[in-house]
Amino acid sequence: MQAPFRLNDILLITVVITSMAAAIIFPDFGSLFQVLPVYCVMANFFLSYLSIDFASVWQALSGHGRQILSFTALKLIILPVILFYVLSFIAPSYALSALLLTGVSTGVTAPFISNIVRGNSSLVLVVVVITSALAPFTLPALVKIVVAREAAISFFSMIRMLAMVIFIPIIAVEIIRILLPKAVAPLLKIQFPVSLLLFALINLGVFYRYAPFFKKEPSAIILASVVAFGLAAIYYIIGIFFFRKSTLANQIAGAVMLGNLNNVLVIVFSSQFFGPVEPLVAAMYMVPYFVLVIPLRYYHHRKTADQ
Repeated sequence: MQAPFRLNDILLITVVITSMAAAIIFPDFGSLFQVLPVYCVMANFFLSYLSIDFASVWQALSGHGRQILSFTALKLIILPVILFYVLSFIAPSYALSALLLTGVSTGVTAPFISNIVRGNSSLVLVVVVITSALAPFTLPALVKIVVAREAAISFFSMIRMLAMVIFIPIIAVEIIRILLPKAVAPLLKIQFPVSLLLFALINLGVFYRYAPFFKKEPSAIILASVVAFGLAAIYYIIGIFFFRKSTLANQIAGAVMLGNLNNVLVIVFSSQFFGPVEPLVAAMYMVPYFVLVIPLRYYHHRKTADQ
């Protein structure tokens, strides 16, 4: 039996938290990396997309078309709006965070997480690709319609930023596979250490600008952590409930597809157009991103034991 989470996961969480703290404590140092976050997240996506075979997506799509379309609508449109209005009453300062995190695409590492907890990883892979293709258009539309920020923020600037970050790495991966296929394996071998560096640079280049806010309001970090864990729990419960009449593998896949999201993209996107609360919640989501593997393992164990 595999461990609930690996040493690499602990290292990643440690790097995320320490680099964010370093940017807040030493903002002058963090400002040296202010131009890097967008390019770092693109590089990170490039490395992540290398492990995805886009040609196999259409095979996995067969037999699940209606479910996948319904789930995608829930993921990208319905649930973000519901959670935005719920938090508008409960915790208004975090309503936008809920909208952005919920409405962003499923994380590229979600198929890997699904394998660990024995979910339907083929289904997860399809949703990763579909939500990655749609999120650059649906997320700005949600911000424009629901949050009514168009007066201050250009709708097309949001689309341009998200499309560039998501589609350029995908195109680059396909070019590498065609022109330099032998380079894929060596790149995958260095994926993790390079990703650690990229995460650190992203946080240094984003959070230095919010140092005065966090030093004045340190409790915001605790509240952001509570919100992140609360949202993660909601995602996992709704994901399982959506596939309640389906197989156990699909139920777990539903939890993974909602709960394992592109929070790093939200960090960079929200820092460009919002902040400081939104990138903070997205950064703190890195902890439940991995920790909630444990209750999913328990859920699988209980369900199989009852059968």
